[in-house]
Amino acid sequence: MLAIGVPAAALAIGLAPHDAAAAAAQSWPAFVLVAGLLLLGLVAGADGLFEAAGRLVARVGGSHGVVLLAASSVLIAVVSAVLNLDTAVTFLTPVVIVAARRRSMAVEPFCYLTVLLANAGSLLLPGSNLTNLIVLGTSHVSGSTFTLHMLPAWIAAVVSVPVVVALWWRRHLHAGAAAEGKDRARPRIGVGLVGVVLAVVAMLVLAPGPLAITVAAIGIAAALWRLREGRLSTSALATTLNAPMLVGLFGLATALGALGRTWSGPATLLAHCSSWETAGVGALTAVLVNNLPAASLLAAHRVADPYALLVGLNLGPNLAVTGALSAVLWMAAARQAGVEPSARRFSTIGVVVAPISMALALAALALA
Repeated sequence: MLAIGVPAAALAIGLAPHDAAAAAAQSWPAFVLVAGLLLLGLVAGADGLFEAAGRLVARVGGSHGVVLLAASSVLIAVVSAVLNLDTAVTFLTPVVIVAARRRSMAVEPFCYLTVLLANAGSLLLPGSNLTNLIVLGTSHVSGSTFTLHMLPAWIAAVVSVPVVVALWWRRHLHAGAAAEGKDRARPRIGVGLVGVVLAVVAMLVLAPGPLAITVAAIGIAAALWRLREGRLSTSALATTLNAPMLVGLFGLATALGALGRTWSGPATLLAHCSSWETAGVGALTAVLVNNLPAASLLAAHRVADPYALLVGLNLGPNLAVTGALSAVLWMAAARQAGVEPSARRFSTIGVVVAPISMALALAALALA
């Protein structure tokens, strides 16, 4: 991605410097924010918060796997909304896989649930998905207003995705006896949890620019604190941040944002689209170029229906692994947990999950 994004941004700067600068100004808060949230997620993981949540989910499992799936869904939806979908797939994919193994269950439904539901759960807060901040950059909507308006759509999405997954893998959702084993140390309640709480408050009250700087500062401070204590390593920080991927996507977002300002095609198309059509355009564009550059392209000018566009940009990536950074991070996390995810399998379930969740989310927005 770095080899594509940086040359694309350089070309945009050379051809249309003013438009490229405007596109970069619109996009940078999203990328700074996700860096801060990933750092907070890393600290929370080092503090044992995710592991403790996974043990709790495994104990909730009950006699049928549907109960474990439901408990996992609540955890994924909440973490995706609060700490960003990229943080959720990075840190929760191994958690739910381990929870399934502890209940002697097939791990595939839980593995795919994580990424599908993380995308769906990213509708709620401005910082839940980078696309939210990029689109809000031209919509000038406060964080609290955005959250209240999106709440019905978020509920519809995070309920529909687990239901489809449960029906899809219904023959595999049979829990066995919980595997015995000594639980690890209790979670450390401190800087990680405090940082998460502060980040959530910031997402509700701050505009995109100040929000990004604030959350990044919180994440950096928390990570430095744990580094000083020896509970984190610099290699873990570098791996979690994945700076080449973020820089490459930022470059591509800048280039396509500049294109959207010099070419009136996307703005004209969206101006004549219904809410359902707007969501469809967002979904297809996300699959073609990734949802972050797609957001920069489609939201280069003020969008008539930004909420419908975000339904497409956030839920549409469930159609293919090319749709969002979350899929790339999910595949890496799954492999580290001993599971080999399949892009074809992702799309096979995604072509069912995405249209259903999008339709229900749009219906919820219309009824709200």
